[in-house]
Amino acid sequence: MVKVLIKKLDSKVQLPKYKTDGSSGMDLMAFLESPVNLKPQESELIPTGISIAIPEDTEVQIRPRSGLAAKSNISVLNTPGTIDSDYRGEIKIILFNHGKEDFVINNNDRIAQMILMPIIKAEFEEVENLPKTLRGSGGFGSTGK
Repeated sequence: MVKVLIKKLDSKVQLPKYKTDGSSGMDLMAFLESPVNLKPQESELIPTGISIAIPEDTEVQIRPRSGLAAKSNISVLNTPGTIDSDYRGEIKIILFNHGKEDFVINNNDRIAQMILMPIIKAEFEEVENLPKTLRGSGGFGSTGK
């Protein structure tokens, strides 16, 4: 278990939590003064009312909730969204309506999930040639359907 510091930006905010012992993501809830009507093919920035501090060698990934995507065509626009270890502002979720009907977001609706992930930093070494592989530079369907 990794300790994450969390700050409620209002006393009425509900903290994220794992729904089951096997959950990899914690549900994030909307923190709204009034409902938001998300129109088809549009996005809205939805506040959560929390800010966090995570260890330097980690990030939080913001991902869509599968139930919202499957049932209502609602997703996180920049999937996965990244919360860097040095960010201390409010976590806000960019929700996008892929559907054909308006979708109403209410206060405390579960809108996304956040997953704490380790980060491995890269150090680049410039070379003239890369090691050869069977695949080589083939991409974009080069290995078949």
